[in-house]
Amino acid sequence: MTASSTSTVEETGYRSRSQCGRGWGKNANWTGINIAGMVVGFVLFWPAGLVVLYWIMKGRDVRDLPHAVREQFSQMTGGNGRRNGSSENVVFNDYQQTQYDRIREIKAEIKERSRRFEEFRAGAQRRKDEEEFNRFMADSPVR
Repeated sequence: MTASSTSTVEETGYRSRSQCGRGWGKNANWTGINIAGMVVGFVLFWPAGLVVLYWIMKGRDVRDLPHAVREQFSQMTGGNGRRNGSSENVVFNDYQQTQYDRIREIKAEIKERSRRFEEFRAGAQRRKDEEEFNRFMADSPVR
């Protein structure tokens, strides 16, 4: 083949008139996280990999996929948009919020006690180590 030869498409002027695949993947979003998500999808369950591939080819980010799936599922099952089990009863919602606040306070108290206990243990360990070191120094001859 010579350097001056051209491709068959250029020579004949042939252009495909098929609409199939036109613009497909034109704005595909090939980022590292999207590729990793697609590979994981194929490894876990190949139809999931195909869904992720389709999602990427449409130019979307794979991190948006779980939210979109939840939203579609909610629409299909007739979800009415209520979240966290709230109801239309205002008094019950207030009671529920009070209980959630109480749980949050208890969790914060537990975390604080845990932090203080870790400080106590660190201090106790330091005192124990210091006592052991002092015994060692008292028992060892000075040179």
